[in-house]
Amino acid sequence: MMRRRTTLLTGCTALVLALGATACGGGDVSAGGGDKALSGQTVTVAGVWSGSEQKNFQKVLDAFTEKTGAKTQFTSTGDNVSTVVGSKIEGGNAPDVVMVPQVGVLKQFAQSGWLKPLSGAAQKSVDTNFAPVWKNYGSVDGTLYGLYFKAAHKSTVWYSPDALAQAGVEAPKTYDEMLKAGQTVSDSGLAAFSVAGQDGWTLTDWFENVYLSQAGPEKYDALAAHELKWTDASVVEALTTLGKLFKDKQLIAGGQKGALNTDFPGSVEKVFGPKPEAGMVYEGDFVAGVAKDQFGKKIGEDANFFPFPEVGGGKEPVVSGGDAAVVLKDGKNQKAGMALLEYLATPEAAAVWAEAGGFLSPNKNVDLASYGDDVTRATAKSLVAAGASDSVRFDMSDQAPAAFGGTKGAGEWKLLQDFLRDPSDPKGTAAKLEAAAAKAYQGQG
Repeated sequence: MMRRRTTLLTGCTALVLALGATACGGGDVSAGGGDKALSGQTVTVAGVWSGSEQKNFQKVLDAFTEKTGAKTQFTSTGDNVSTVVGSKIEGGNAPDVVMVPQVGVLKQFAQSGWLKPLSGAAQKSVDTNFAPVWKNYGSVDGTLYGLYFKAAHKSTVWYSPDALAQAGVEAPKTYDEMLKAGQTVSDSGLAAFSVAGQDGWTLTDWFENVYLSQAGPEKYDALAAHELKWTDASVVEALTTLGKLFKDKQLIAGGQKGALNTDFPGSVEKVFGPKPEAGMVYEGDFVAGVAKDQFGKKIGEDANFFPFPEVGGGKEPVVSGGDAAVVLKDGKNQKAGMALLEYLATPEAAAVWAEAGGFLSPNKNVDLASYGDDVTRATAKSLVAAGASDSVRFDMSDQAPAAFGGTKGAGEWKLLQDFLRDPSDPKGTAAKLEAAAAKAYQGQG
């Protein structure tokens, strides 16, 4: 299963979330205090992170050690978390804690009987510090197993302020305005959008934002659970809307062919690199990390974003992804593992990574004044507000079986690439999506 989205790149230093409040609960963590109640114990942790993300998460683990006395050992699994963890369980070497990157994987782990429910103290902290939607995504069949520690805001369209200024356009408020602004940018000499069509997951994100705004959260939930068929008129309508952009070769850098040969980092480079080819690129908050770390752009000045605009009179969409901490039943030190989750549920823990950079937390107890820049404040405020209003929705393809929503060259990824190549038949594409989804969900059951 592909990891993508929340940890595609390292050194995502632009978006910093600093958390100032003190959490309720804490269980063994708070009880330990200065007594180092877990001294002599070791917690083993597995997750997808590598590079600077692994280093920054290690700072969180080190703070846990300082607080409790427990040592930690982190293992990077790479993209295929479920396979690696499954092999470790079979080999009698299960980690105590796993940072799970997808709702579908968390559900798979729970249904396999691998997970330990969160302790009362951890649940209390979740209730105190997180909107109910995050508790729902961490639960399977009414039992809370996962604590969402790191999040991604994936309803952000990034742009070059210079490019928009030279074209004389401002940040649009609606999808139609965005296409109109894009045409003006294109007329000024740059393509409007850089699209990472080589990575099928970016196309699922395009679809999800359009669908969430146009069809609404109830239908989004139904489609995500495959309670609504992909042949539904709302899906055809969303594909038609998306096709307005995909079929306009002047709006996309390199046209459809160029987009299908552009991966995600390349799409950011086409806007913020040394030889710009486009004025805008859609993807999540992690775009800022590439723009800043790889191309030296100052966020808020050289690179900025506007919220993915409303579609067809709907609300602005807020699509998110995230990493949930879970405790494995087969881990050798479940007590210390649960103590780590109790710590991760606190704003104190999130603040450690926040100060290091490249981090966004769904924890609602934030001090906006502690954010590093105005762009970060806007991103965090939008994510938290959406959570509070129950309008944020988890990435749909991440909720699906991997065969449909998370496999390169297959399922939704391939079919949306085919649609980008030729967007002339939205109804036919919807039928192909339904056939692939039905097969994958049947296999899951």
